[in-house]
Amino acid sequence: MTDAVQSGERIAKYLARAGVASRREIERMIEGGRVKVDGKTLDTPAFKVTGQEVIIVDGITVETPEATRLWLYHKPAGLVTTHSDPEGRETVFDKLPKEIGRVISIGRLDLTSEGLLLLTNDGALARALELPSTGWTRRYRARAFGTIDNAAIAKLQAGITVEGIKYGPMEVDVERETGSNIWLTIGIKEGKNREVRRALDAVGLRVNRLIRIAYGPFQLGTIDRGEVKSIGSRILKDQCGHLMEPGHVFEELAAASPRPAKRPAKRTMGGAGQPGFAKPVQYLEDSTTRGPRSRPDAKRADSKRPDTKRPDAKRGGPKRADPRGGAAETAEPKRGEGRKFAGKAPAGSSPGGKPKTGFQLAGKNRGATTRPTGNSGRPGADRKPRGRS
Repeated sequence: MTDAVQSGERIAKYLARAGVASRREIERMIEGGRVKVDGKTLDTPAFKVTGQEVIIVDGITVETPEATRLWLYHKPAGLVTTHSDPEGRETVFDKLPKEIGRVISIGRLDLTSEGLLLLTNDGALARALELPSTGWTRRYRARAFGTIDNAAIAKLQAGITVEGIKYGPMEVDVERETGSNIWLTIGIKEGKNREVRRALDAVGLRVNRLIRIAYGPFQLGTIDRGEVKSIGSRILKDQCGHLMEPGHVFEELAAASPRPAKRPAKRTMGGAGQPGFAKPVQYLEDSTTRGPRSRPDAKRADSKRPDTKRPDAKRGGPKRADPRGGAAETAEPKRGEGRKFAGKAPAGSSPGGKPKTGFQLAGKNRGATTRPTGNSGRPGADRKPRGRS
């Protein structure tokens, strides 16, 4: 035996990765003389290969193992979960698409059962997912004839022994009753042969329809009957990677489907906002703003500014008493006009109502000007400024 063969992989593990069968089944094949390596029939499973050999199983040449893959299949009722049936009945593998290649099932569903069935091209993965040590729950919906009480439910939840076979604790949930039938959701961990049917039969329920709706984290969901759905490599590695041996085929899987590299953001050169170009015009919501930043078509019904003039600020409006005891004055004169007074003009102002601060005086001194010596000469000087307290 050469050093290359000594450092190779055991034949059972290699064929299991190639999807031929599980390791245990391959060991039985070798004992039955069904496996040949380079033209020689093997008589012991303690044989290592490197992948360069020509391996033939049942007259069919085995191809080099591919990257591990997993499929979800909605099995219809009436199909047998086996590669070859002695009675000649249709099998699950007869109905699968040819491009999938040779696959094996993870667990089984009997002839009349339907629902989720996992398929893989890796026998080692199939064996790992079948073991109860994974802790995965197989969940079923069962329609059964009869009724069930709380005592029977408690019996199933605690675990039951039927004909010397002990079945582990079950999750039991009664959905509804329809006539003489009852629908239940059952969860089991082991998945022994016909476990759900036999356990329910032991408490007086005869199952007439059984649908598997989940296997661990994988759900039947909306997969149509007879449809096959492939599981992505990343999901497969996340959910099943911890169940396999270190350095398993998932390294090849990652190489076969690498994560796409992130593309750098494409930068557009030139245009508004880039160096040397004006920034785009930002339109304001207030259409009363004038200038290049306003949008001409953004007028709104409420955009008109309210009238800020006081009602009494118009000419001829209400009169207000003069703070110096003189005649009343108009509340708000127009801009550019002096304050006009009715009746006698106050001290320091001309008869026409114009202030005499730097103005012409009436009478003899017409044409001469003088300045007042205080604030008393200015109309309204003693009043407090508007808006201040």
